[in-house]
Amino acid sequence: MKQTLFQEKYPVFYFEVDKSETTFQSVPEIIAYFKEKVDAHPVAQYIGEFDHYNHTKQLEEGEIHPDILDAKHILFCFGIKLPTPRAMAVRPRSIGVCEMADHFVIDFLEAPMPAANAAMEEWTRAVRNKD
Repeated sequence: MKQTLFQEKYPVFYFEVDKSETTFQSVPEIIAYFKEKVDAHPVAQYIGEFDHYNHTKQLEEGEIHPDILDAKHILFCFGIKLPTPRAMAVRPRSIGVCEMADHFVIDFLEAPMPAANAAMEEWTRAVRNKD
């Protein structure tokens, strides 16, 4: 798991897993796995999925890097407090999953809640499930 700044301002967690290191064979399988994790979490609430690849592909001005074969998001929220309207700006959470020829890339924006980051990191690392 790597942490980086996307566009020099967005703190993003970034994880790559070779297809030989996981039993998952597709983006929909990984998204379904994350949905199981969200549904089992005592606080997280599942919201939905977004097919970023097909959305972008259908746009006249849409542009997709040629190495990306599929790209989807799972959307959910860990919010346990709503102390200020500003909290709405950093919610909900999203984990993005991209398929490349020989690996998957999983990304998510750092959450302001350490427990949310810990859960998302744990779920993501577990995608690498082969020895």
